Amino acid sequence: MLWFAFFSLFSLLNADTECPLIAVSPQDNRKDKSVITIMQYNVEWLFIDYCNSSNCPGDGCSWKNESEANTHLQYVSKILKENNPDIMNFCEIEGCDELNLLKDELDTTYLPYLKKGKDSSTGQNVGLLTRITPSSDLFRTEERISYPINGSRCGYTGTSVTTGVSKHYITEYSLGDTLIAFIGIHFVAFPTDSVRCAQREAQAQVIQNVIYSYIKKNYEIIVLGDLNDFDSEILDANSNKPFSRALDILKGKFGVYKDSYQLHNAAELIPQNERYSAWWDSNKNCKSAENEFSMIDHILLSPALREKVIEVSIYHGYEEYCGSYNSDHYPVIVKLAL
Repeated sequence: MLWFAFFSLFSLLNADTECPLIAVSPQDNRKDKSVITIMQYNVEWLFIDYCNSSNCPGDGCSWKNESEANTHLQYVSKILKENNPDIMNFCEIEGCDELNLLKDELDTTYLPYLKKGKDSSTGQNVGLLTRITPSSDLFRTEERISYPINGSRCGYTGTSVTTGVSKHYITEYSLGDTLIAFIGIHFVAFPTDSVRCAQREAQAQVIQNVIYSYIKKNYEIIVLGDLNDFDSEILDANSNKPFSRALDILKGKFGVYKDSYQLHNAAELIPQNERYSAWWDSNKNCKSAENEFSMIDHILLSPALREKVIEVSIYHGYEEYCGSYNSDHYPVIVKLAL
């Protein structure tokens, strides 16, 4: 029986890896039922439980031990309390333990959801804290698409290979008469790398296929996440332009379903000088400079939801530098009249 006890303990300790099933009793814990505040936030390696594949906390990530990881969680919690969103999409989070720890730091109005992804090298996932119960369990698409896609401008000349979207989830919300497909994603990194560029375009096509399947069912669409790429139309503070067509594909301007639907980048309502969501220390001097910021985190909305936008912002309430316990990203925030 010893082996069974060990197995039960092991299962218990790892049972929190994912929590994709919706609560039995739907809840809407917003104080103001006429407004929804949505946040996209890459929380930079929010790992408290040790992850073998990435050695995090440890030498594989920003936080070298559990104490540093807990300090980072406190910093993230402070930002969440200050902004008080109703729905939060987190990139670079480990699992449901971390979601529950954030919930404990906030209040009991939130529900945690996470569908485990397939990024075996980092162990990172995309997770959700929400005051409103989704109307469907979180799920994934396992579709894979060959890249380079037709019309790619990434410059990738290697052999054709396939890719899926290792870090994402799909769920739905029903708010009155409005049905919403809610898609949280984290695409592969390095905007200017030709291989990653081509892979990211294929990932965008996978998600476009999901978007179009919901468009045909008359759903409104919210796509949000760290896309690791720039928008060719809504330029960021440094006017970075993408090599890939990833954003164009998601927005319905390119890809298999080009011109079959349209999504808007909520950042179009932010002044250009405020459009930056991530810091990359390009000169390795550990100090942030204006030319080191870009906007690679995005919230995309279907036209009917775009018309309900009250306010869009990117929270810039902390400095970026090596050794900071804040994330190397800033949260993107959208308020909708729903």
